Order: sequence, then C-alpha cells, then structure tokens
Amino acid sequence: MTRRKTRTLTEVELEFMQVIWAKGSVTTEDVMEALAGKGRDLADGTVRKMLSILVEKGYLTRVRQGQGFLYGATVAENEATGGMVKDLLKRAFAGKASLMLAALMKSGDIRNGDIDEIKRIVAEKEKEGRK
Repeated sequence: MTRRKTRTLTEVELEFMQVIWAKGSVTTEDVMEALAGKGRDLADGTVRKMLSILVEKGYLTRVRQGQGFLYGATVAENEATGGMVKDLLKRAFAGKASLMLAALMKSGDIRNGDIDEIKRIVAEKEKEGRK
C-alpha cells in the first residue's frame, strides 16, 4: 500500500520546522547542527532532501546564498500546528472535538495546569458565543 501524500507535517518534517521557527532563516548546516544537538545526526543529503520536500509543500522558501541556500518559514508555527490538529480531528475523531478532548483527558498525559487552561479556553469560547 502506498503512503498517502499529505500537506500536513510528518513527525520528521515537524522536527525540521521547529528548528526553522526557532532560528528564523537557516542554512542546511544550521539545521544539521541543531538536530545533531538533539541527538539526530543526519547526512547532508538527507537534510537537503527534507528541506526540498518542505519547499515543495509550501512550508519554506529557498533563496540562493553563495554556494548554498537560505531557508525561511512561509507558514507560522501556530498555523501549521492548527492545521495538524484539524487534520487529526477530522481523520481520527470524525470532526468531533468532544471525542478528541475526551481521548486526551483519558490518556493520563494531562496535568492539572493543563485542565485549568482548558477550562479558561472553554469559558472564553462560551463568552464569545454569547455576543
């Protein structure tokens, strides 16, 4: 079975984008160095290929700089992660946010501070709905 092509970020693509969002404009070497600092030693060709994929998907721009390229994000982090959440909501929870939130709450990976923040967001949404 062939893997479906998706506009949302894969796990590895997200890891690359997090480096780029944190640093702004980057070279291939910048990405390799940042990922190596996280224990991910990748070959130059692998990094270049992943950056090319991100350019093709529209997440990055590429501008020639000397012998290489300078890459910059075209999509803000909150926009990209929001898209990933919407994709997960649609694919895994049939578009029902209550099911997604219930699964998150039952997972045991949520802390009291998270619950307080969720309550604050829900209260804010309810307030917006009354306007």
